[in-house]
Amino acid sequence: MKQKPLTSGQIRAARAFLRWRAKDLARESAVGVATIRRAELTEDKTSMTAPNDLSIRRALEAAGVEFIDGNGGGPGVRLRKAHQHGKRK
Repeated sequence: MKQKPLTSGQIRAARAFLRWRAKDLARESAVGVATIRRAELTEDKTSMTAPNDLSIRRALEAAGVEFIDGNGGGPGVRLRKAHQHGKRK
């Protein structure tokens, strides 16, 4: 299944969840800071190339972000549940 391109809001929200600066995302994704900032300034769709979109997606997902498709409620972002070690029910 083909993934939809990230929206500017998803990128901003994901960075906010992780408390990453644009510089942090640039380092982790190998995408330029100017490209990230430009993508985040758009209203909805970004003008990023498919490879840049994929690099940003992979970096954010590796850090624990999940992207939610806009299945009627609009696209979104959430953090994966952290695995709890040593806790028993």
